[in-house]
Amino acid sequence: MNKHFGYSILLSALFLISGCATNTLTNRSSLSLVSDDEVLSSSVTQYQQFLSTNKVISPNSGNKDAAMVTKVSNRIITAIKKYYSDLGRSSELEGYSWEINTVVSNEANAWCMPGGKIVVYTGILPITQNEAALAVVIGHEVTHALAKHGKERMSQALLQQYGGQALSIALANKSKETQQLYGNAYGLGTQYGIMLPFSRKNEYEADKFGLVFTSLAGYDPHEAISFWKRMSQSSGGQKPPEFASTHPSDENRIAQLQSIMDETVSKYYKPQH
Repeated sequence: MNKHFGYSILLSALFLISGCATNTLTNRSSLSLVSDDEVLSSSVTQYQQFLSTNKVISPNSGNKDAAMVTKVSNRIITAIKKYYSDLGRSSELEGYSWEINTVVSNEANAWCMPGGKIVVYTGILPITQNEAALAVVIGHEVTHALAKHGKERMSQALLQQYGGQALSIALANKSKETQQLYGNAYGLGTQYGIMLPFSRKNEYEADKFGLVFTSLAGYDPHEAISFWKRMSQSSGGQKPPEFASTHPSDENRIAQLQSIMDETVSKYYKPQH
């Protein structure tokens, strides 16, 4: 084996070992080569740029769509706080400064940045059709932020872009790369549909805990199945096969949700009237 090649592999392994962290929500170890502060700083910049270049509906304008997004989001946020409180982990939400915005767009999309910046596009509302389905969407997106999926993707991008010996140099100066990596990780404004391009594993995690938060917020989690069926129909079948996509196929996503539905309902669902 070439000496430099062997050194390169060893260096990469050392970074992988030292650059992993266990997320307390998912209880899964993931690659962590970017600090929380860098992620938060970059997300704030991206968030402000996005709001300045898109039409945001004020929740105080009397607009029914914005009012509904705000109402549902606040119930999801309350549910999350309760979930963390029941686990004795409320301190983990101290860095969150929750914000909720409804944006005028034909795109069927929604997302939540680290720190609790929630954005829902009006284009998804004809597909959600009701508060419960909207709660499913928002719960899913907020889970991406809580599980630090964006940070994980940024770390993966660093590792992929700067393998071997170059990795140490990249990490030493990674703050210069963070904003671009953040934009790539979250894919703001892309045409990939509702969910941003996380891995299938990330998507299943967001589905699972999004269902929990939807239930805790008092919304019927069964609406997730109906929503994804409508989402599938709205796409007209124009989606790549699952092996070629970062997202699960609609069929597999629905099957996964159905497999955890009964347990989620029995443990977390308390209807609000």
